[in-house]
Amino acid sequence: MRKNSIKNTRINGEVQKELSVIIQNEIKDPRIAPMTSVVAVEVAPDLKTCKAYISVLGNEEAAQNTLAGLKSAEGYIRRQLARTVNLRNTPEIRFILDQSIEYGVTMTKLIDDVRKRDEEEHEQDTEA
Repeated sequence: MRKNSIKNTRINGEVQKELSVIIQNEIKDPRIAPMTSVVAVEVAPDLKTCKAYISVLGNEEAAQNTLAGLKSAEGYIRRQLARTVNLRNTPEIRFILDQSIEYGVTMTKLIDDVRKRDEEEHEQDTEA
C-alpha cells in the first residue's frame, strides 16, 4: 500500500479526531496541559505504529509535563482508540512535540516588529 493512499489518509484523519477527543475529555492526568491539541497523525501503512504530533500552549515545562503524562497514559489511550476506531491492528502510539505553531507565532511577531520599526523610520524621514 502506498503511504499517501486515500485509505491511509482517511485512517490518519480518523485517528487524529479520536485522539483529540480522548486527550481532551477522558484523560484526567494533571500533568497534561488543558490547551493540548493533536496537530497531525501519521499511521504506518501496516497499522502497527503511529506518530502523533502534539502542540501545547504554554511554556517548555508544560510541554514536557504534557508529553510525560501522555506517555504514561499511552496504554489507556491505545485501549480507548481500539474501542472507537475499528482497525485490524491498533497502532502503538508515539507522541512527538510539534512546535510549528509556536514557531509561526514567533515569526509573525518578529515580522510585525520589523514592519512597525520601518513605519516609524519612514514617518521620521517624512517629518525631516
